[in-house]
Amino acid sequence: MDLDAREAASARTELAADPARFVNRELSWLDFNERVLASADRDDTPWLERAKFLAIFSSNLDEFFQVRVAGLMDQVFAGISATTPDGRTPSQQLTEVRARVTELLARQEELFTKVVVPGLAEHGIVFSDYADADEDDFVYLDQVFEDRVFPVLTPLAVDPGHPFPYISDLSLNLAVIVVDPTDGTRRFARVKVPPVLSRFVVMPDGERFIPLEQVIAFHLDRLFPGMEIEGHFPFRVTRNADLTLEEEEADDLLAAVELELRRRRFGRAVRLEIDDTMTDEIRDLLVRELDIDDDAVYTLAGPLDLSGLWSVHALDKPDLADPVWVPVTRSRLATAEDDQSIDFFRELRQGDLLVHHPYDSFTTSVEAFIRQASIDPKVLAIKLTLYRTTRDSSIIESLIRAAERGKQVVALVELKARFDEQRNIEWARELENAGVHVVYGLVGLKTHTKTTLVVRDETDGVRRYCHIGTGNYNPRTARLYEDLGLLTADRSIGEDLTQLFNFLTGYARDTVYDKLLVAPRDIRPGLVELVRNEMRHGTEGRIVLKMNSLVDPDLIDVLYEASAAGVQIDCIVRGICCLRAEVPGLSEHIRVRSIIGRFLEHARVYHFAHGADGEPVFLMGSADLMPRNLDRRVEALVPIEAPELRDEVAEVLRVNLDDDVLAWRLLDDVWTQVPTVEGIDTHVRLQELALQRRRSAG
Repeated sequence: MDLDAREAASARTELAADPARFVNRELSWLDFNERVLASADRDDTPWLERAKFLAIFSSNLDEFFQVRVAGLMDQVFAGISATTPDGRTPSQQLTEVRARVTELLARQEELFTKVVVPGLAEHGIVFSDYADADEDDFVYLDQVFEDRVFPVLTPLAVDPGHPFPYISDLSLNLAVIVVDPTDGTRRFARVKVPPVLSRFVVMPDGERFIPLEQVIAFHLDRLFPGMEIEGHFPFRVTRNADLTLEEEEADDLLAAVELELRRRRFGRAVRLEIDDTMTDEIRDLLVRELDIDDDAVYTLAGPLDLSGLWSVHALDKPDLADPVWVPVTRSRLATAEDDQSIDFFRELRQGDLLVHHPYDSFTTSVEAFIRQASIDPKVLAIKLTLYRTTRDSSIIESLIRAAERGKQVVALVELKARFDEQRNIEWARELENAGVHVVYGLVGLKTHTKTTLVVRDETDGVRRYCHIGTGNYNPRTARLYEDLGLLTADRSIGEDLTQLFNFLTGYARDTVYDKLLVAPRDIRPGLVELVRNEMRHGTEGRIVLKMNSLVDPDLIDVLYEASAAGVQIDCIVRGICCLRAEVPGLSEHIRVRSIIGRFLEHARVYHFAHGADGEPVFLMGSADLMPRNLDRRVEALVPIEAPELRDEVAEVLRVNLDDDVLAWRLLDDVWTQVPTVEGIDTHVRLQELALQRRRSAG
């Protein structure tokens, strides 16, 4: 080995042992939310969609504080100083997070006040101040207040007989100072802005919006009659909302989750957002009563809680929004007569079917498959995992209908799906009351798989039909989230799913799967083996990974090794990425990009050019490359084996890699927008391909 080669090898060894080879998880998430925010500043984004991206940014940040920042604060409070893989302590992370969030909030304010508000105003949608209203407006607002707002308001005073009130999580409030004119006594009171009402009051012209807190503020004399209003200041509190369960000690998981949900309401305050007009006196009072540090206070010049912009996005202004997309029905699932249903079982016996949402209809594919299974007299059993769904889900109705018809129905309801716990408890009880066998998952593991197993009695014996997807059984998000699903009658996959459900509902330790990779046991070693196999092919090796998050340090290190072996690697990562891309001596051959647009990229696809036996491998399923997915959740990846379906998945990946409209590129640890040259927009292109498939089949 010559001197240059030895120096390069030595430098590579040093990099491989340096914590700086990883990007911090929390800072990378903030980078992702910055990409969301940047979508509100794109000239080609319609104005209502810009408002939507501001709302998403705010909602994302709320959850980040409720869970991630809260967790860091808990660690600091407990005296934990252990470092993350990137070498930061909890205290260091909190300091850097605050600095980064402060920058992002300043940019959000500027975008809202100087870009989105003026832009919407040019199209007749005006954000107004109460003080700018005219006499006719005052009459209307007075009536709105009396009829809709005043009846649900509850002023809470603070004095020797009234302790400081509990401020609920994510609530918008007014801090009010009132003065008794008889003796000059000053009192503090809190008025909660009712979350059951719209964040903005729409004026009669349908084009002007006034913040609800301003309407309340200008009618405080109705809440405090006979008192003088010295001042009023909006504020908002975020609390620790992470659910902490001692599952091993819980005799009844359902009861334990319900108890923890009640405790969550009283979680520790982790953030205080205040208006920049608030006096130091009121600020100090809130800091003291909420028992938070000054570093947890964020002062904003614009309106608090821009997630309320969802109500603006809902306006019926098609010229200011993205063109409506109507998902298409796959040709194999389409019929000439509207009243004639496709025979899913016959279709799947002829070959596997791939569906790609929201380009392909969730209603006419997955929901229709489960609906047909629920009424088919030959179906003996339906087994399904429920992680998140909606109140209007036909899947719940299908499971209940199947149980009422005497079929064996099993629903594994994940009670620990964050922020959907209460809804899932309600579904669990409703399903149980209908005779469905409801299972709540495994102790210590979240069940995150998206799987359905249908067992049918046929002339040649019992046959299994399966759906395995990357997204939840949620008809609402299926119109917004990009996901893949495989419908199949493959015997081995059916047997694997049978084993998986037996593992989830019964007792099993040494379950062996033929085709599925199942976490927490199989996915990590299975993916590592596939990466190392590509390394054996050197510069001919090729890997494409599409996921929501790339966090796991061990897998990142394996990808670094593959890069050093010359393997060409492309990662399409929507959210967090802790890998440093295209760094000399570390990741020269790893390229990372992120697609941010009208649909939320959610599918997980893992492609290895040579597989284990020289044949290309395409895996899809529920697992991201994060420690929680690989080690603490039940996840499933399924191979795509039909050549025409492989080609379709390969095309999806190719479109993502060719995108130069929605794409961002990671260089080391810095994200930059890919310059537009060809004008390839992933979401537009995949819509076109879906329509082409439908036309060519017709």
